[in-house]
Amino acid sequence: MDATLSKAQRSYQYIRDRINDGRYVPGFRLVLGQIAKELDVSVVPVREAIRLLEAEGLVTFERNVGAQVAMIKETEYLHTMQTLSIVEGAATALSAPFITADHIARARAINERMIACLNDFDPRNFTALNLEFHSVLFEDCPNPHILDLVHRGWNRMNVLRDSSFSFVPGRARASVEEHEELLRLIEADAAALEIELAARAHRTRTLDAMLAYQAEHKRPTPTQNTDDAQER
Repeated sequence: MDATLSKAQRSYQYIRDRINDGRYVPGFRLVLGQIAKELDVSVVPVREAIRLLEAEGLVTFERNVGAQVAMIKETEYLHTMQTLSIVEGAATALSAPFITADHIARARAINERMIACLNDFDPRNFTALNLEFHSVLFEDCPNPHILDLVHRGWNRMNVLRDSSFSFVPGRARASVEEHEELLRLIEADAAALEIELAARAHRTRTLDAMLAYQAEHKRPTPTQNTDDAQER
């Protein structure tokens, strides 16, 4: 971290980096005293950093609860994932006739890398590999308008700070199994509709897992009253 930054700036960067890389997942409670101890500063610059992050929409604050990483806006996530499931499913089906044995080999190699990182799980790396895998299957889509919508959907997920796997890590193992199932369908020259529906279902299962998580964690428990809530 840059030594020339002020304590508040260092605190801000410290917290923001952990939100961005998935160490502080949506709903994660930010204990001011603990963060101050980790940075060897008082709670004052940490509180200032929290306020800046709150203004950016990355952190929320509730009386008698304290600060926590903002939940992804459920409706926005829902709409983005629903749209992406439809357009990516279509793009994958349209690409299927152009997918060669080399494409399959590359996709399978990426999926093997995803499987290899399950035991020492890094959600950001897993998500990057996930995009790499799916790109092999949809980038040869002959319809540029559909492909553009797929790219927009993935870019939108980045804006939403999404690595769904950071807070539903159990979904990752099922995801790589579904990848292999999708590859088998393409290898077998399955009907376009079958491939499209399989790709769409793969995406919506992640959406369902995310929405279940959101429902479970939407409101913090009343027992989360802490001293940092009164420092505000």
